Amino acid sequence: MKELDIVRDWLKAQKPEMVALETLLTSIPAMAPESGGEGELKKCEALTEWLRAKGFTNFERFDAPDSRVPSGIRPNLVVTLPGADDSRSVWIMTHMDVVPPGELAKWETDPWKVVEKDGRVYGRGVEDNQQGLVGSVFAGLAFLANGITPAYTVKLLYVADEEVGSAYGIQYLLKAHNLFRKDDIIVIPDGGDDQGSTIEIAEKNLLWLRFQTKGKQTHGSRPDQGANAHLAACDLAVRLNGLEQFFGERNDLFEPNRSTFQPTKKEANVPNINTIPGEDVLCMDCRILPTYPLATVRKEVERIAREVESKHGVTIRWTEEQAVESRPTPMDAPVVKALGASIKTVYGVDYRPIGIGGGTVGAYLRNAGFDAVVWSKMDETAHQPNEYCVLDNLIGDASVMAALMLGTGISARS
Repeated sequence: MKELDIVRDWLKAQKPEMVALETLLTSIPAMAPESGGEGELKKCEALTEWLRAKGFTNFERFDAPDSRVPSGIRPNLVVTLPGADDSRSVWIMTHMDVVPPGELAKWETDPWKVVEKDGRVYGRGVEDNQQGLVGSVFAGLAFLANGITPAYTVKLLYVADEEVGSAYGIQYLLKAHNLFRKDDIIVIPDGGDDQGSTIEIAEKNLLWLRFQTKGKQTHGSRPDQGANAHLAACDLAVRLNGLEQFFGERNDLFEPNRSTFQPTKKEANVPNINTIPGEDVLCMDCRILPTYPLATVRKEVERIAREVESKHGVTIRWTEEQAVESRPTPMDAPVVKALGASIKTVYGVDYRPIGIGGGTVGAYLRNAGFDAVVWSKMDETAHQPNEYCVLDNLIGDASVMAALMLGTGISARS
């Protein structure tokens, strides 16, 4: 029997064990301090203990200092499986942190306790990103359990802080440690479609903005005696939204195929209806086609802010909560071809390169010179109430990862 057939048959029998690992990981809320959490250390330690018990032996921890969490650190874990060829590595990179459950009344189950039902498991984090995390664990475990050596050295990377910017995760690793090589194959199973056919190779430039507008508070009946900060902020939001037409290029690699400038978070101002607010805070989520550098966007934002200030007699200060520009991974990059061949082998579908609007850790890797792709077969329930993972997808994705580890589609180099 071929090695991949052995691995796939073994993986199909592991559903109960996969559910057990999902259950363990979900029971440990690994949220960032920005979300009121204590970080990922407890989850990382539980995962490490589980992996040791299953026979993994090669562990490295890269802890990013963070005084905001009780432990003082944000852990990043690398688990290595030596391969027949160590000239390049196959990286499967997932994240340990999760977002808060949100409004609990919208959940049909306890978000921190996995419930298995109708071929799915429900709970916060079971799909984002534990489908990819557990899939990578069992893909690697399939080699240990069956005495098979991967074609290339396998690196399973479990990072911190993906959900709120990656400063203590992949950004820290790229700045402080030299982990990756140019020819490495890097796959991030953290986004996809229900057919498993789309490989994300590009991202829109991302800009999160926070605007603080200051005017003059006054009674609701005397707007002439004040400067309405809320009204100015509304005008600002509408004008910034209009940049969707100003930066009007279309690119069908992305969906939607245009740049978007959307007002999102609105902070409370005055507590009563009959007071005109003197201060207001507004946030914008901007996803911009890579054609437009962020420097060009910033100039337009600054121009609009000054116009609104002049019109309403207010002052506007703005900060960037997040700003990411990303080069694309080439459509013919080795990682794209290799993953595409593995998808075809396991799922029987042809792959399709796409771009996305949502930011991923892939952007940081690409900007550092490493070709990376984002892929998975999933229903995309991330961040929603009643988040779930389809167990057949978890098993299938683990099989795709295993095929990649066996060298499927990876061309020998001269």
